[in-house]
Amino acid sequence: MQHAVGSPLPPPHQPGQGPPGGWSPAGQQPGPHHPGPPPAPPGYAPPSVGPVPPVPQQPVAPPVPDTTGHVRLPPGGPVPMPAAPPAATAPDPTSTTLAVLLIGPAGAGKTSVAKYWADHRRVPTAHISLDDVREWVRSGFADPQSGWNDHSEAQYRLARRTCGFAARNFLANGISCILDDAVFPDRPVVGLGGWKRHVGPGLLPVVLLPGLEIVLERNAERSGNRRLSDEEVARIHGRMAGWYGSGLPIIDNSQLDIAQTAQLLDDVLARSIASPPQW
Repeated sequence: MQHAVGSPLPPPHQPGQGPPGGWSPAGQQPGPHHPGPPPAPPGYAPPSVGPVPPVPQQPVAPPVPDTTGHVRLPPGGPVPMPAAPPAATAPDPTSTTLAVLLIGPAGAGKTSVAKYWADHRRVPTAHISLDDVREWVRSGFADPQSGWNDHSEAQYRLARRTCGFAARNFLANGISCILDDAVFPDRPVVGLGGWKRHVGPGLLPVVLLPGLEIVLERNAERSGNRRLSDEEVARIHGRMAGWYGSGLPIIDNSQLDIAQTAQLLDDVLARSIASPPQW
């Protein structure tokens, strides 16, 4: 059974060809003719009309506020030296926005002390661990325990720079930071200069250096790639002794628990604020 149809359907639209297939709705196919209006008789003039009144303008509604929005964050810049309080006022590091670098060998307790210190401050504080950031790399992770080479050095530098960017952004938004890293006094690649470049001159370094026997005990409780051989621990600890005489504050937490070490860290930082170390 056939049905009567009018003009055929337009062909499928091809991209970039204007109207679909060059088809125009204005009758490409022949159809019934519709003549226009008859011509006006000779001498006819259309009636005059007055001016057209303007169309009243509708008031424009104010824009609807963006209820989701976003919080504008100030950019992170180099961290300046903390301002020393008046001589009559003892500095209170627990309520001051600070950038702290906690240095020490594996097993010194850097991460545990840093987390506890950050958890118990009166102001917002972030803990940034260099080892955690290095281990963001999963496939292709260059473990320095397998030998220090170009890949491990590059990943270390990248992690340190990432930590520095994070610290600057946190601090620019009023959040203190404590970073922990095994910084060697005799190795420029993993020295303090990079931290000062990435965070700023206001970074306050503190060395956490318990006795070798304590470090060995704590290292024995570790697992995975965080656990080192006793020989490696002893070698690192010996090199860390180079911080003595450097002018940096040193905490021997051999006989201190985590809370006591964090309290001593506050005391050391109070002195560093009043008289920043030269490094």
